[in-house]
Amino acid sequence: MKRKKIVILSGAGISAESGIRTFRDADGLWEGHDVMEVASPQGWKKNPALVLDFYNQRRRQLLEVKPNPAHTGIAQLEENFEVSVVTQNVDDLHERGGSTQVLHLHGELLKVRSTRDPSLVMDWRQDLNQGDLCPLGSQLRPHIVWFGEEVPLLPQAALICSQADILVIVGTSLQVYPAAGLMAYAPAGIPVYYIDKNPQVNFELSQMKNLKVWSASASEGVHRLMEELE
Repeated sequence: MKRKKIVILSGAGISAESGIRTFRDADGLWEGHDVMEVASPQGWKKNPALVLDFYNQRRRQLLEVKPNPAHTGIAQLEENFEVSVVTQNVDDLHERGGSTQVLHLHGELLKVRSTRDPSLVMDWRQDLNQGDLCPLGSQLRPHIVWFGEEVPLLPQAALICSQADILVIVGTSLQVYPAAGLMAYAPAGIPVYYIDKNPQVNFELSQMKNLKVWSASASEGVHRLMEELE
């Protein structure tokens, strides 16, 4: 008998429980920086040293933190279900938590890529500095989707969502597009779980009879999900 497919859409809230700062504080700054200074092609062109330093700090922090029970719980679901994770997060905590199918919509912090050939991607765990070159001789940059850049894995993410038997949204306010639009690709009427400390339920969501909204931390919500799906 074919196993049911669970698709997990995860956001910053799941990583926050491991100690990773969420994308922006309430004042709109990211670690004290205007987001466009450190996460846009314009910021990179204007001050590459600042951008590299910013991501070097994020990378160092990532190597110090550990997956939390939400990450490991999602991985445990693979014992009884086919599980695909589509995440907005650039950390590798889902993988370290044990998940085997993870799609990173917005890139990966532990990878870098060529500024000349975007398909030339390399694993990278140390600091990235000016003068670090790809095999083609051009500067390496963080393998991150910045504001204003296309999201190349979006069609693949939409395809994964279209194959879901159960959809779980965890740790995201559903305000960040294009990720927020992925719900629309899920088959009509399948069970949808929305887990967030501060869930944003608009009129459209409130009309969904197949939607369960749990106001809970990612770890609490995933634990409850595991019990419900047993």
